[in-house]
Amino acid sequence: MSESGKTAKPLSTALPDPEDADNVEYDPSLDRLRALSSHLETETAFGSPSYVSDERSRNADRTKNAVDDDFGAGDYAHVEAAVEYARSNEMVCLDRRMGRHPDHSYVCRLYVPAEYGRIALAWAKLFEPVEGNPEPDFRTVQVPDADETAIRILPEEGLTAVRGSDYTGEAKKSFLRLFMFYAKKKGGLGLHAGSKRVTLERDGDLEEVGQLFLGLSATGKSTLTAHGLWLDAPESATMLQDDVCALLPDGTVAGSEGNGLYVKTIGLDADEQPAMYEAVTHESAVLENVDVADDGTVDFDSDRHTANGRAVIERDHLASAGEDVDLDSVDQIFFITRNPTMPPVAKLSPERAAAAFMLGESIQTSAGDPSKAGESIRVVGTNPFIVGSKGEEGNRFRELVADLDVDCFVLNTGHLGAKSKDIGVAESVTLLREIARGTVEWEFDDTLGLTIPSEVPGMDVSAFYVPDHVEEFDREQERMRTERRTHLDTFADLADEIRDAVY
Repeated sequence: MSESGKTAKPLSTALPDPEDADNVEYDPSLDRLRALSSHLETETAFGSPSYVSDERSRNADRTKNAVDDDFGAGDYAHVEAAVEYARSNEMVCLDRRMGRHPDHSYVCRLYVPAEYGRIALAWAKLFEPVEGNPEPDFRTVQVPDADETAIRILPEEGLTAVRGSDYTGEAKKSFLRLFMFYAKKKGGLGLHAGSKRVTLERDGDLEEVGQLFLGLSATGKSTLTAHGLWLDAPESATMLQDDVCALLPDGTVAGSEGNGLYVKTIGLDADEQPAMYEAVTHESAVLENVDVADDGTVDFDSDRHTANGRAVIERDHLASAGEDVDLDSVDQIFFITRNPTMPPVAKLSPERAAAAFMLGESIQTSAGDPSKAGESIRVVGTNPFIVGSKGEEGNRFRELVADLDVDCFVLNTGHLGAKSKDIGVAESVTLLREIARGTVEWEFDDTLGLTIPSEVPGMDVSAFYVPDHVEEFDREQERMRTERRTHLDTFADLADEIRDAVY
């Protein structure tokens, strides 16, 4: 190792060749992976496997990458330790393809200890099998039983080491993080976003509207992306991607997960989310940290293990999922927030949209830091997985939405004031449907300083006027503006026109 701590040649070259190594079982079947973790499984009443992990959320505070962080000898040692573990212990190794776009498709290789085949089982259901025998673009080694929890990323090498965590989300995000990093290197922008194609009838013809939803986990992103918007044939709403995609300069949106979704299950309701419920309760699903009794009974309302209960579901069993994962063009982008001082929806200029992107206002969720769940939080792009300059991400976002003439909105899926007025799924769905139809009437509100709906078919939008529900609204609004300006000032490379667009 050099004095800087960086090895002379890529560490990934030291990983065992899965086709030749005696200690590696290469590309085992899904049944085999389930059998390897049978000692950890509780079978649900639906016939699906359920597991409880020791780690139940991502370890964001123990994650470092070699682009943004002070990455020294100790950090490289974590990667080396993971590689050495893969060389000397019984492992399983799988290859999967992430994305289908000709310029944004990558072969991903995951190594996990054989006894943790359940991690590989869940991960394998998210991405598509690889055809032929291509070399992997990205590699992850996950070692749950390491003596220290540390996630270390070498982005330029496409290598991630996950030590001390048995949470499936670490494996999933290790590859999606690099998908977004390389999208930016190629002139696009990786987004922590769901994508949707809405097909509407206008003047006897069918037209398509492309929508993107940016939001932290547990803020309604998956629910709204998968929702059918209560449309009847020939109209429809089709989910293309649930979690991560890439906005490209030509307006197309490249998807990443071609086979499945990793969804939150807490509070899953068969009446409000029938398509999602059906997929989660299918025998093909894999449940993680969900309350399952010894007799297989599943309680989606229980947080016995965590409020971050998850399920890997297959697209084939989600009625709202389309066959495509790429969106031909994007027309509307929604920033999902839970800020109680924001209206149910507001329309934004490209500069204000970029400011909203940089502010990333939401609430902390159990997927990030369970100990702070419910607290206000700001995450640029509502994307905890950005590698590289965050200010440059905001500048790139403004350029793309301005060049592509994309309409942008901030959408509040929480409540107004001190929980005095809830904004439910019904209200959010109505707004999304009517915005797609172009039937919403807009007006600039001087008090709010925002462009908000004055008329929405099927909804009494006046009942959700923010000042009516927030005590001392003027004082609260000024406090928020001051905080927002201070926050944007922390990004030295952010364009002035974005900094000045704070609302």
